[in-house]
Amino acid sequence: MDTKQFSKPILGIETSCDETGVALLRWEPAAPGRGLLSHALYSQIKLHADYGGVVPELASRDHVRKLLPLVREALAEAGLTPQDLGGVAYTAGPGLVGALLVGAAAARAMAWALGVPAIGVHHMEGHLLAPLLEDDPPEPPFVALLVSGGHSMLVEVKGVGQYRILGDTLDDAAGEAFDKTAKMMGLPYPGGPALAALAQQGRPGVFRFSRPMTDRPGLDFSFSGLKTQVLLAWQQSDKSEQTRADIARGFEEAIVDTLAIKCRRALQASGARRLVIAGGVGANKRLREELAEAGAKEGFRVYFPRLEFCTDNGAMIALAGAIRLAHGQHQDETVQVFPRWDLESLPAAV
Repeated sequence: MDTKQFSKPILGIETSCDETGVALLRWEPAAPGRGLLSHALYSQIKLHADYGGVVPELASRDHVRKLLPLVREALAEAGLTPQDLGGVAYTAGPGLVGALLVGAAAARAMAWALGVPAIGVHHMEGHLLAPLLEDDPPEPPFVALLVSGGHSMLVEVKGVGQYRILGDTLDDAAGEAFDKTAKMMGLPYPGGPALAALAQQGRPGVFRFSRPMTDRPGLDFSFSGLKTQVLLAWQQSDKSEQTRADIARGFEEAIVDTLAIKCRRALQASGARRLVIAGGVGANKRLREELAEAGAKEGFRVYFPRLEFCTDNGAMIALAGAIRLAHGQHQDETVQVFPRWDLESLPAAV
């Protein structure tokens, strides 16, 4: 991948939703994994659990409370002071506008005070580039499956900032479908991981749900109908614990099979033989196993970030920001965020 080194450490800040992430990274293309100096993460799961979902105002206020202590923690872990920083990267979107503004304002203030450049990072580009933090990173061209609570998309990647969306979410994203299905089955928040854990106890084949939009051409995703199928099955069931586990397994298998089918189609359409899986759903054990097995059989290679970098984190933001800063890209002092932001609109890092 055409990247340059940025010699000084970069501070990365992630506050797009309900996790406050901070990391320090000295971008070294020859040894990406060794460029990460420290990272710290605070999750708001307990804060939002009573509401069964993220409350935007509470999320924003908690970012205000937690962000600067986490910055101090990351600096101390890396043995650095603020004056050692060469730049600041922060999530500028997409995400919750209030939460984004907390990170953007703090990042801009720090960069101004230190006299270093700052850059707003696209949240999904951060996820897409997260596998570059590993010791054996993928080289473009590759196809990336970005699966999280708000996004399910397939992207053809020819370089940093050279993206073509092959398929996108038409309604519920995969992670959103996990969370909503778990909630209607009475599982605790956050629902996605709870449903995946329950599915491990389910019996295969007891419930088989449709694989949405795999019976027609195209690479877009739609999981709202699958969610309705599961609701009807649950309402008509005996609601025993085994039945709950069987339904969870049938639902998870439908999601994973659908994602795997679309990934194969995307690889075929693009001609790429490398597949990157990123985003929170990328931590799903069944998805990892199925795609790794398919790659071994069909001759394509699959790349996953380590589990801690599948969910939102500051390391992926520091990485994306460091690459762009190394190519001379940064913005002025304006504090600006983008709750919606087209990935294809990003400039290439050249």
